[in-house]
Amino acid sequence: MAQNKNNGAIVAIIAMMFLFAMISFVTNMAAPFGTIWQEHVPGAGWIGNLMNFAAYLFMGIPAGMMITKIGYKKTGLVGLALGFIGICIQYASSTMDVEKMSTFYVYLLGAFICGFCVCILNTVVNPMLNLLGGGGNRGNQLIQTGGSLNSLAATLTPMLAGGMIGEITKETSMTAVAPLLMIAMAIFAISFIIIYFTKIVEPDTEKMDVVAGIKGALSYKHLVLGIIAIFFYVGLEVSIPGQLIFYLSEPGGVLGNAAVAGLIAGCYWLLMLVGRFTSSLISGKVSSRAQLITVTSVAIILLIIAIIMPETSTMNLTVPNIAKWTLINAEVPTKVLFIILCGLCTSVMWGVIFNLATEGLGKYTASASGLFMTMVVGGGIMPLLQGKIAGNIGDIQSYWLVVAMLAYLFFYAVVGSKVTKREE
Repeated sequence: MAQNKNNGAIVAIIAMMFLFAMISFVTNMAAPFGTIWQEHVPGAGWIGNLMNFAAYLFMGIPAGMMITKIGYKKTGLVGLALGFIGICIQYASSTMDVEKMSTFYVYLLGAFICGFCVCILNTVVNPMLNLLGGGGNRGNQLIQTGGSLNSLAATLTPMLAGGMIGEITKETSMTAVAPLLMIAMAIFAISFIIIYFTKIVEPDTEKMDVVAGIKGALSYKHLVLGIIAIFFYVGLEVSIPGQLIFYLSEPGGVLGNAAVAGLIAGCYWLLMLVGRFTSSLISGKVSSRAQLITVTSVAIILLIIAIIMPETSTMNLTVPNIAKWTLINAEVPTKVLFIILCGLCTSVMWGVIFNLATEGLGKYTASASGLFMTMVVGGGIMPLLQGKIAGNIGDIQSYWLVVAMLAYLFFYAVVGSKVTKREE
C-alpha cells in the first residue's frame, strides 16, 4: 500500500511539472505579439500582456476554491481547456484584418481567457508540488525543479515568436505567428489527454468556508507581505525581458528586429532555466531566505550597472533565427548582457517567495495560493507602468522601477518573511 502511494506521488509530481511548462509557454507569447500590435494600435504593446495577467485578479481566489471542491486534477483540466479556447481565439485574430480595431479586441479576448488558464494552472501546480515535497526546503526543491521546465518553455517561446515575426513593418500581422498558435493548440489538446488519463493521488485538502479561509490566511503577517512580494516579483520578471524586447525591436530604435530581440530575451529565460536547475540541486541544503537575499542583491547590482553604462559600449553577436534556420549578425549595447544576466537571479524568486509565504499555513495553504495568484496581476500592471515610464525617460532608465521592486524583495527576505505563528 505504501509503495502504491509513493508511485502515485511520483506520477503526480511529473504531471504537475508538465503543467508548469505550459504556464510559461502561454505567458511568454504576449511580449513578442505586443511588438506586432504596437505598429497598428499606438500604446498597445503591453495591453495583451495586461489582459493575460488581469485574469489573475478575477480568477485567483476562485481557482483556490475549485481545488477544494473538485481537486487538483480536475481543476488542472479546466485550466487546459480554457487555454485551448484562448489560443483558438487568438488564432482567429490572425485570420482577420489587422487594421481593424475589432481584430485587436478579438486578440485581447483570447489573451484574457489564456490568463484564466495560466492562473488556474499556477494555482494547481505550486501548492501541490510544495505539499508533495512536504513543505520546507524539499517543497521548494520540487517547485524549482518544475520551474526548470517552465523556463525551458519560456526560452523557446520568444525565440520562435521573434523568429517568425522578423523585422517589424506596418504590414506585419498576427498571420506571421499563426504556426506558433497552431502548435500551442496542439500542445494544449495533447496535454489535456495526458493529464486526463494520468492517475493522480492528490494530497488531502480541508474544505472550509471561503471567507473563513481567506481571513485565516491573511492573519499570517509573513503571507501578507509575501503577497506584496509576489506582486512585485511577477512584475519585474515580465518587465526585465519584455521591456528589453521593445528596446531592441522598435522600428528606428537600437536594432528594429524582433528576431534578434526574441533571441536575446530567450537567453534571459535560458538563464532562468540554469538558475532554477541549480536551485533544485541546492534547495535541500540552502534555505529559501538565503537564496532570496543573495539573488535580490546581485540583481540590483546588475541593473544599476546596465542603467549607468553608456550605450556607445557595444558588442557583436551572430545569432540563429531558429524559426527560419538562418544566422543574423547584430551589434547590441553591452548593457543588454547585464540585463539578461538577471535571469539567473529572478529564476529562483517565485519558488522561494511562495515557499516562505506559505510556511506554517497548514489548512490555509489552498486559500493562500488563491490570494497569491490574485496578486500575479502585478505581471500586467508593473510592465505597463514601466512602459509608460519608458515613454517619458527612455527604455533603459525605466529599469529604476525594477530596482525599486527588487529592494522590496530584499526587505521581504531579510525581515518580512519571518514566521511569527504556525497552524497546528
